[in-house]
Amino acid sequence: MPSVKRKSIVRDISWLSFNARVLQEANDTSVPLRERIRFLGIFSNNLDEFFRVRVATLKRMAEIGNTSKKKMHLEKNPLQILEQIQEVVLQQQNEFNRIWKHVQQDLKKEGIVLLNETQLNKDQKQYIETYFDEEIRHEVIPLMIESTQQTPYLRERSLYLAVAMSHSKNAYQKKYALIEVPARNKRRFIPLPSPAGKHHFILMEDLIRFCIPKIFSFMEFDRYQSHIIKVTKDAELDLDSDLSSTLIQKIEKGIKNRRKGKPVRFIYDKEIDAGLLEYLIRRLNLTRKDNIIPGGRIHNFRNFMDFPASVFSQKQERKKPFVHPLLQKAIRVTDSVLKQDILLHFPYHAYDSVTDLLREAAMDTDVQEIKITAYRLAENSKVINALINAARNGKKVTVMLELRARFEEEANLEWKEKLELEGIKVLVGIPDMKVHAKICLIKKRVQQKTIQYGFVSTGNLNESTSKVYGDHCLLTANRNIMADINRIFLFLERPLANRMQILRQCKTLLVSPVKMRRFFIQQINNEIKNAQKGLESGIILKMNSLSDEEMIEKLYEAASAGVPIQLVVRGIFCMLTDQAKFKKGIHAISIVDQYLEHSRVLIFHNKGNEKVYLSSADWMVRNLDHRIEAAVEINNSILKQELKDYLSIQLKDNVKARILDNQLENKYVQTKGKTIRSQVEIYNFLYQKTLKQIETGRHRHRQ
Repeated sequence: MPSVKRKSIVRDISWLSFNARVLQEANDTSVPLRERIRFLGIFSNNLDEFFRVRVATLKRMAEIGNTSKKKMHLEKNPLQILEQIQEVVLQQQNEFNRIWKHVQQDLKKEGIVLLNETQLNKDQKQYIETYFDEEIRHEVIPLMIESTQQTPYLRERSLYLAVAMSHSKNAYQKKYALIEVPARNKRRFIPLPSPAGKHHFILMEDLIRFCIPKIFSFMEFDRYQSHIIKVTKDAELDLDSDLSSTLIQKIEKGIKNRRKGKPVRFIYDKEIDAGLLEYLIRRLNLTRKDNIIPGGRIHNFRNFMDFPASVFSQKQERKKPFVHPLLQKAIRVTDSVLKQDILLHFPYHAYDSVTDLLREAAMDTDVQEIKITAYRLAENSKVINALINAARNGKKVTVMLELRARFEEEANLEWKEKLELEGIKVLVGIPDMKVHAKICLIKKRVQQKTIQYGFVSTGNLNESTSKVYGDHCLLTANRNIMADINRIFLFLERPLANRMQILRQCKTLLVSPVKMRRFFIQQINNEIKNAQKGLESGIILKMNSLSDEEMIEKLYEAASAGVPIQLVVRGIFCMLTDQAKFKKGIHAISIVDQYLEHSRVLIFHNKGNEKVYLSSADWMVRNLDHRIEAAVEINNSILKQELKDYLSIQLKDNVKARILDNQLENKYVQTKGKTIRSQVEIYNFLYQKTLKQIETGRHRHRQ
């Protein structure tokens, strides 16, 4: 990938470098085959969302141009960035195709074969014809695009077979049609009659290809060519400024308009009929600037994340999460939290402890009120189920439900309706500012005394993603933290003109957009002053993305002053880590492994009395200036050490860690000595702590 000669790396090129790390996992033959296929699916899904959001945004920026009053918020050269994106994406597509070819060869060695419509034996052909008639035929309705004057409507993220039909007596007289592949409601991988010990599959689109003569049997053609195409569209909601519309109405309108968004990418099988390709480009009103990308036979690889797992001989079972040691013998999670702070690390610790805390509150006759924020929820959310039960048991329940969570808008609108039917108060956010903080407050009244407890988390309240997302959650009854959570909800519930003042009153939690940026700049400045005085200093940061220019410049200043800086950044990373002015080199890595590194942890040396924070916010402009985010300081010495040990393990990773450098080369960290795969080591580290805690408890019991 190209390096960028500027003070920082373009965020979109940096993101593509992250996705290249995902592709590296698919290429790694030490990774189980099932997981390699899953990483191909993740890569493809990531790229789809990148085009839907970032490429679409850059196109809008290019259209707005320098005359916009908002030009301070625009990328400096959107057209140049789009050209770079096109170049990098084409390179990655070639690499993807190469890796997929090798994966297919490895699949064959395991007796797993994806057949196309030309490779079927007699029994398989008969099976497919029957399957098509019984399961598929009624869902296949070809669009005869030549007979319609209006631009063909292609659904975003759907696959289409573009069909060219002709007759052997007159090959130049052609008709064109489009068939949507009904993979949304049907399985993409269809098992076929297979020889003993083998597993043969056919993709839904190839099954339809085989049956195309049957589909068009009423027409006088005997030659058919069919190739896959796919359109990716602008996913912005375009929430207009109509003051007469509520936020909910705007979101509902935006969701409908999203389906008609402008195309930002057109992918096609490079073997497609040339005349049909030109015809489609013309009919879809595309230009060569619209990221028209040639590919192979297969698209929508995101479905490969769900490739049938049962057919693999090597079963890659993730280790099961375990209950935190302080909760192992606890009758109630609540009682343990009221005694002491508990720090959960997902996916290593079981998420059941969080849902149990809410379930207990729902049943506890002393609990009067629950307040919680929600961003991305599980499909069948246990969190929501607990809150509904709490409301049915007479508790006052308030849910801050962020309706503008990207690609969760429809689901969250449905959750809103369901919650309100149960009498739950639903807050839907504030204009121009998403609520991204992960907080919960539970109030109970015991013997004329109000007791408050809850949690502050780095990740979503989602028990499904908690199995694969690396996050931290502080369960606490700390009065100062609870007081600030109350202030945040007061801010969210009261539409006052000066309500930002409420957030400024937070004394313990760091809340954006009012305090977080300024506070962390102050912490960096403290480390700079200590380094300049010859005192020990240091900064360790872990986050998903680091792109905020002010924070990057401040870290440059720290490195120039001699502050040791260590960074673990999974995704976007815009820093140039190698500069002559640095007295201390910046050590920056990205870890891509079976779990998605999602947590944000910030550690400042502070003359040996480290300041340690958990945060919901990455260091991006949107998080620090345009969202409600919360960071909490970890003061308990045991928990502080636990987080330091956690990050120390990650910083020593020499299996799944890549070096983040100026050239975006994604080279693996290579060190002599012990092999350290951090996600495995962290599981063992936390599990051993659990065993030790249990044994200590047994010893005390015997005494």
